[in-house]
Amino acid sequence: MNTWLVKSEPDAFSWAQQVERGIEPWTGVRSHQAKNNLLAMRRNDRAFFYHSNLGREIVGVVEVVREAYPDPTREAGDWVCVDMQAISAFPKPVTLAQIKAESALADIALVRQSRLSVVPVGAEHWRLLCRMGGWKP
Repeated sequence: MNTWLVKSEPDAFSWAQQVERGIEPWTGVRSHQAKNNLLAMRRNDRAFFYHSNLGREIVGVVEVVREAYPDPTREAGDWVCVDMQAISAFPKPVTLAQIKAESALADIALVRQSRLSVVPVGAEHWRLLCRMGGWKP
């Protein structure tokens, strides 16, 4: 299983909406690097659900239930999406400030490539962030 972090602006699509809708396509990605990350996702991979802009915190965990397919919101180009399903909320959201304050997370893609909306998360970082959020996979 690979692990990821996906960002969403909560005023556009929030964790609460993900939970309410169950399975939801992760659409609207318009960065080639983020698209390549979507293409690399496999069924059962997990991702942190991160509220960007407002909140700036990891609030939950989603799971890939359908691998990459053409994004129905695209007007042109070969953009893709994956279907995600909510797994669990984080008992304690993990803020960007907490992530930046943790030296073991200094090289995490969320910090290094702050504008990228879909990024891989290494196994050690995944475990640490789960502990910080009080979530046991």
